[in-house]
Amino acid sequence: RLVAKLRPSFPGLKLLNLGESGATTSGLLAAQLPRALRARPRLVTIGIGINDVGLQIPDDAFAVNLEEIVVPLRELGTAIAIANIPDVALSPAVSRLVPQAMYERRIELFNEHVTATAARHGLSLVDLYALSREALPARPELFCPDGFHPSALGYDVWAERMLPAVIALL
Repeated sequence: RLVAKLRPSFPGLKLLNLGESGATTSGLLAAQLPRALRARPRLVTIGIGINDVGLQIPDDAFAVNLEEIVVPLRELGTAIAIANIPDVALSPAVSRLVPQAMYERRIELFNEHVTATAARHGLSLVDLYALSREALPARPELFCPDGFHPSALGYDVWAERMLPAVIALL
């Protein structure tokens, strides 16, 4: 979705999508990062962490993994846009399964690590958390029928939020 929005201005842009549904930071380190490093990308977008939150990965392990993801990419000179974690505690599915305040607090804690990593390495930070706080409560159509994952429209809204940061990096 993001590449489709970029193509009019960057017609030669090539996409290598290494995203995997259900990925955690440890999975990204093991499988996706080596492939990214071999590809020597000009730009990387990172959106990771919600599965770490849901699987109760300790926040300090998330922080270490995030650092280990970013450092080798920066050593390549790759421009990086990193998105923080949207507040999916506002999703219909989460509100039925776990105490919303607990989930919210973990997301906030993980986002503190994302923000610190972005600042430490000069990454472009895309604030999906604020977007989710603004948009999700009033727009159930941004969720797919499972009540957790974004709908097609939800992903379009996210891509639109990421667009200015990515254009600036390109």
